[in-house]
Amino acid sequence: MSKSVKKATPIRFHEGLQQLRKDAGGMDIGASEIWVDVGLENDSEPVRRFETFTADLNRMAEWLIDCGIKSVVMESTGVYWIPACQILEDKGIEVLLVNPRYAKNVSGRKTDALDCQWLRTLHCYGLLPASFRPAREIASLRSYLRHRQMLIEYAAAHIQPCKKR
Repeated sequence: MSKSVKKATPIRFHEGLQQLRKDAGGMDIGASEIWVDVGLENDSEPVRRFETFTADLNRMAEWLIDCGIKSVVMESTGVYWIPACQILEDKGIEVLLVNPRYAKNVSGRKTDALDCQWLRTLHCYGLLPASFRPAREIASLRSYLRHRQMLIEYAAAHIQPCKKR
């Protein structure tokens, strides 16, 4: 006895939804490369790869501005997002940092190009909540305080007497 399995007809995920933002981009950031999607309506080559050098990040920001992108979403994995975020914010592009758990609930093949497209799609429909980020001045102060704490710990370890073995 074999049951006949009826395949569901594929439905595009956005047929019933209305896009909130057409001027949005999605970024997948890695240690050595960044994949960016701006959508087919904003550029004929919507997905591009950039390296993580400062000149490449500036070129990426200029491309986003040329495409009319006003807001970009990226995942907060590691510290690789920080330089890209700072450069984009300096150029006037809004950056939303999101928790990777909110965007990773998709099974199937995962590539960097598909990730940036998926992030952009979710952002266009307003489905990604931004993570809290303190103001730039507070972040700078926190860096100084962390550095000060490390210097104190190093000094304390340095003046402790060595144990005899």
